[in-house]
Amino acid sequence: MSEQDKYAVFGYPIKHSKSPRIHSLFAQQTDQNLVYTAEEVPAENFAETAKDFFKHGGCGINCTVPLKELAFKFADQLTERAQFAKAVNTLVVEIDGRVLGDNTDGVGLVRDLTVNHHIGLAGKRLLILGAGGATRGIIEPLMAENPVQIVIANRTVEKAINMAAEFANVDLPGFKNLEGLVHGCGFAELENRQFDLILNATSASLSNDLPPLPPNILAENGCCYDLAYGNEPTAFVKWGLENHAAKSLDGLGMLVEQAAEAFYLWRKVQPNTQTVINLLNSERK
Repeated sequence: MSEQDKYAVFGYPIKHSKSPRIHSLFAQQTDQNLVYTAEEVPAENFAETAKDFFKHGGCGINCTVPLKELAFKFADQLTERAQFAKAVNTLVVEIDGRVLGDNTDGVGLVRDLTVNHHIGLAGKRLLILGAGGATRGIIEPLMAENPVQIVIANRTVEKAINMAAEFANVDLPGFKNLEGLVHGCGFAELENRQFDLILNATSASLSNDLPPLPPNILAENGCCYDLAYGNEPTAFVKWGLENHAAKSLDGLGMLVEQAAEAFYLWRKVQPNTQTVINLLNSERK
């Protein structure tokens, strides 16, 4: 048997990660000879550990919290979407030995929304809760779907306004209606407004908490999506159901879809994500 290509996910903590299972299923499905492990890597050890991994034959790394910004700085070159996100979740060794940094989070989210759940984004009013790294990673792919409005709401208002201003001025060939598309505000300014899709990109779900949302903010037939996921519905998913969302979803599908994009970057083979999503859903307690 030929030697297996080595891949890994780096994070801190990392024991909870489903990535090794997902990539193992992808490899079995597509007949790829590889091994994928989870490595607990503190931020202060990231650069040295990544160099050592590649030095000893590693082919690619996924990066999760809190390493995405460090991976952005580590990469020799960056894709356009990684440059927009200012964060990298996938490192790829190129033929010339240089390390390419990419961000597959946004495309994973959009595929889960539009392909798996048939939620159209064109002409829709989108609200993103939070102005951290998770939001930065998804805005550009959401903009590409031509919504009529994207509002970023954050507890620290200035952070939301600054992020919105940055994306409002980007040069994106082929994008329509960029002027006035992205706005930033505080949660108090959401009163008397409605949205067709609300995306929770805060860390509130990790502590079973909720961002402060006014009543009636979800439009009729509107949907909710939490970028976090768990065996039980998150607080935000429950909120969506309680507020009569047409669909209230968590981020498990996004996790699988972003992994599939990374897998394609590494192996040039597109795995079937739906079978993996169905399996992981069936294993939830």
